[in-house]
Amino acid sequence: MTRMIERWFPCTEVSDASMVGWGSGNTESSLWVWFAKRPTAQAKAAVLTSLLPWPEDKAEQRKLQDAVREVLTANTPARVRAANMMGGAVSTIRAALQATHPEGARVLDPFSGRAMIPLEAGRLGVHAEGIDYSPFAVLGGSLLADIPFQNWTDEPPLPFRSGGQDQAGGRLEGDVETFLNEVGRRFIESMADFYPKHSGAYPWGYLWASTLPCQECGHRFPLVGELRLRLPRSATRTRPEDPGQSFFIDADPSTGDFRAVVHEGEPKGTPTRVFTGRSKYASAGRVAVCPFCEHVHSKAVHTRLSAEGLRHDVLLVAADIAEDGTKVFREPTEQEREAVQRAEQALTKEPTFGPLSARPDERIPAGNTWIIQSVNYGDETYGDLLTPRQNLTLASLARAINDAAQECLEASLAPAYVRALSGFATAAMMRKIRRSTRGSRLEVAAQKVGDVFVAQAAILHSYDWFESGLSEGPGSWASLAKKTVSTLQNVRKRGAARPAEIHRGSATMLPHRDRSFSAVVTDPPYDDMINYSDSSDLFYVWAKRSMFTADSSLAMTMHPDGVQEKDEEIVVKRGGSQAGDHRTLAHYDTMICRAYREMRRVVAEDGVVTIVFGHGDVEVWERMLRALHEAGLVITASWPAKTEAGGAGAGALNIVTTVTMACRPAKPDRGRGDLMAVESRIKETIRDRMRLWESSDLARDDMMMAAVGPAMEIAGQYESISDNTGKPVELLTLLATAQKAVQEVALNRIDSVPLELFDERTKFALWWIDLHQRRQVAKSELRWQGLRSGLSLAELKTLVKQDKKGCRFVLSSQVSPVIDDKSAVIDIALAMAKAWKGGADDVAEVLVAAGREGDDEQLWATIMFLIEKLPEADPDALAWTALVRVRRPIESATHSAHETRTAESRHTQREDMQSRLF
Repeated sequence: MTRMIERWFPCTEVSDASMVGWGSGNTESSLWVWFAKRPTAQAKAAVLTSLLPWPEDKAEQRKLQDAVREVLTANTPARVRAANMMGGAVSTIRAALQATHPEGARVLDPFSGRAMIPLEAGRLGVHAEGIDYSPFAVLGGSLLADIPFQNWTDEPPLPFRSGGQDQAGGRLEGDVETFLNEVGRRFIESMADFYPKHSGAYPWGYLWASTLPCQECGHRFPLVGELRLRLPRSATRTRPEDPGQSFFIDADPSTGDFRAVVHEGEPKGTPTRVFTGRSKYASAGRVAVCPFCEHVHSKAVHTRLSAEGLRHDVLLVAADIAEDGTKVFREPTEQEREAVQRAEQALTKEPTFGPLSARPDERIPAGNTWIIQSVNYGDETYGDLLTPRQNLTLASLARAINDAAQECLEASLAPAYVRALSGFATAAMMRKIRRSTRGSRLEVAAQKVGDVFVAQAAILHSYDWFESGLSEGPGSWASLAKKTVSTLQNVRKRGAARPAEIHRGSATMLPHRDRSFSAVVTDPPYDDMINYSDSSDLFYVWAKRSMFTADSSLAMTMHPDGVQEKDEEIVVKRGGSQAGDHRTLAHYDTMICRAYREMRRVVAEDGVVTIVFGHGDVEVWERMLRALHEAGLVITASWPAKTEAGGAGAGALNIVTTVTMACRPAKPDRGRGDLMAVESRIKETIRDRMRLWESSDLARDDMMMAAVGPAMEIAGQYESISDNTGKPVELLTLLATAQKAVQEVALNRIDSVPLELFDERTKFALWWIDLHQRRQVAKSELRWQGLRSGLSLAELKTLVKQDKKGCRFVLSSQVSPVIDDKSAVIDIALAMAKAWKGGADDVAEVLVAAGREGDDEQLWATIMFLIEKLPEADPDALAWTALVRVRRPIESATHSAHETRTAESRHTQREDMQSRLF
């Protein structure tokens, strides 16, 4: 049976819904710290279309398509809930699912992460299972896709005084609120002595810095990179003018003492860490300048001193919250400085969590210089990433969770329910850790504590950082607990779901019978994009402690450093080669192939394996296609959707568009294919499918990725494909053939000129302009377009300009092509636009240099196409439009120039002949 995903996918609806509202998955992802977020719209669409049939009757096809569109275009929790409970669309979908899967549909995600795909499968009422290798991810997945939908009504009451709300149907939310409030009460009580109140209230936080000994004068000095504390604000009707606040380091060379002096207004000095440039501080990276003697320490020097263990922490500035909510900075009191010392002493006496020390002593595994940046500065254990008071804070919070869990167990609550309550408390604690290390900077403009993750999944290191206090402001336990409860409520408000089963395991060894799932739907790890376990180990070592009473099995690991196991993790470890890490390119390719083979084994005979994939590197795609082929899976459809914001910038290999691909088990005893015959079938199939794609309003660039499916489906009918010399053909070559077929069908003719008459460079340009005009796009798009055209990036660099932000088609003012009779049509057109400033005669000179007549059909067809596709205000479009208006004079000038050049050539030839005769 053909599944819907093999013929249609709601690309537009998924793209739109993934950006905002319920379909973005922002609510679900805010529950648990994890590094990959599959939008709920894409997860729902992938599950739906993988399970639904594609009927023979076109009216039935449209009926199911409309139902899926309706479910995906709900943009509020209320509409989502109504659709899930009773809408005609959901009734249509459920009837089709029942007819297609009379014994009940079963969905598996073997790379479940935070379990977004199992969650959406459960919301459809189907049996869903999720497996992940990371125990930390498994805990988070169960909190999202399993626990909220269990029936907990028979549990005894919590043994604490009520702080939650026992609403109808909201037992879990009420108990979670009560549990988290109790944890917060105990936590504040245990830490109050170490965070003294100021003017009757707990401070918002504290600015810290590392100090190093000056290599010239020997005095210790703090390394600070920013002196602003609060930006100035203009006066309003309700608020007076605010000059802002800053500080400077007041250093006394005679004593070696220093202090941070807080003042109003802009900074009065310079930081002690400054960017290098053309100055006395010039060197690689930021340099450290001693405020006592102005000696400059290069990055290499201060990094070495830090790595040698010479870093000491110092408290510089305290921050309160004024009555109007303004963050007000000041110098710390002596009582606050003493509290820091008391906290350091108390940490040494803090009891263990079973065999686990209060301060995490788990070693940071070798090869983590890219993931955990502070290992370059001497950090060796996960406890080193925090100050002693930060470690004591988290240990006290973990202790409060354990003590509350123990009292719940003694009150006869089920262990599973205690694990659930402790899990939600741990979820809040994990989010607190994101702003509780030496990598948490003060974000001056936003007046908040920064996240340690500012470079994707790498954990930031900083010489100066901000520590949250015990106030009820942002980052406090009160705010984290409130956010956890509201997130849980919102997840449940979006409709009932069948609880998913979330387990720990390996995708390379699935614990299931052959052909036991209707569909496998998954979002596998992408090469070296994210090193999941290494990035989450900081959270895992604390989760082991906070969950020790409720679930001591979380602490079980075979890794010698006490972190999450890595043996079967399917990633390429960034920066791991020097440490001899086993997670190499070869490891990834071998393991992902095994995982695909296991998916093929457990999927039903008439089921599909659906893979959500996104990567900008063509080589990664080639390896993915090879792994699927070796695993015996054949892609039968591929559908793009813009589901990502683009991360750090469109110029990187980060993804903006992800592709949802359907695969089927390959048939046994496949023969060998001939390239010419296979290419012919691919082109014919593409022409047929484009009629369906056009009727579904699929965009041109989406058709390019949709072409992957039919191309690989045809290629998958053969064990191997050879060219006319007998040489095996790479699958990526056939992918390029399919996408080029889309281009040829879509453009067909340029004005009245058949596309095949144009040179490849001009075809590339025309297709690029048709898709993108002069918009900035990701650099990965240039790689793909180059593959389709058969042109190298070096050949295309004069047509598409690249920078850090991405790439875009060139302006004529940006190029100076050498025009001759071998020049591509697009280069001649650009040269004509550039020459137009000099008038028709200069344009005619370009045509003569190219050996073209003034009425060259290809050239004017290209110009007309470019004018049509580019915005009216585009400078080249304006020039080409002007050229069209004076086409006849240009033709005449070109004809005259040709005659003049011909006459000059004949004259020169006669003179040469005479000189040889005489």
